[in-house]
Amino acid sequence: MTTIVIIGAGQGLGQATARRFGREGFSVALISRTQENVDRLAAELSEDGITARGYAANVRDPQALRTALDAAASELGPIEVLQYSPVPAKDFMKPVLETTADDLAGPIEQSVYGPVTAVQHLLPGMRQLGRGTILFINGGSAVTPSGGVAGTSIAFAGESAYGQMLHDALAPEGIHVAQLIIPRGIGGGEPDHEPDALAERILSLHHDRGFFRSFVGE
Repeated sequence: MTTIVIIGAGQGLGQATARRFGREGFSVALISRTQENVDRLAAELSEDGITARGYAANVRDPQALRTALDAAASELGPIEVLQYSPVPAKDFMKPVLETTADDLAGPIEQSVYGPVTAVQHLLPGMRQLGRGTILFINGGSAVTPSGGVAGTSIAFAGESAYGQMLHDALAPEGIHVAQLIIPRGIGGGEPDHEPDALAERILSLHHDRGFFRSFVGE
C-alpha cells in the first residue's frame, strides 16, 4: 500500500481528496499546522475504513515539514502522491500598492519554499518506487495576477513556474506533476467547484498524467 500526503489538509477539499484516494486503496497522511485538526480528520476517515493519520507541521518551517513527511512514510508506507494545497493566510492578500518586501516573506515561504522542501524530500522515495504524482492546487491568481491579493499572486506565480519546470524534468522518470487551477474558489454553488467534484478531478490528474496545467470548468 502506498500513501497520499495532503499538505494543507482541511475539512473541505483536503478531506474530500483524502476520502477519494482512500477509496482507491491509498493510505492517507494529513498535514496541517494544528494536530487537533488533522487528528479529527483522520478519525473521520478511519470510520470509513480508510487508513489515515495526521501530522502537525507549518509549511514555513522546513525541518518540521521534513519531519512530518518522514513520519508519514515510516508509519503509513511509501509516499506515491503529494498534494500541496495550503490555504493562503489573510495577511498574504494585501493590495499591491500596500505590499512591502517584508509582506512577501510569508507567501513565498508558503508557496515557494514549502513545495520545494516537500518535493526535494519526497523525490528519492518516488524514484525508488519508479512512479509518483505531485499535485499543486491553486486559485486563479496563480495564472491571472490580482492587485488585490498581491502577495498570493506573486508567490503562486513562483509555485506555478516551479511546478511547470518539475513537470518537464520529471516526466521521463514516470513522475507526473500537475497543477489544478480553481477559479472563483471552492464551492459557491458551482457543482464542479464542490469538494467532492474537485477530489474526483484531482484523482483523474493522478491517473491521466497529461498536461501540466488544467482549469476547473474546462
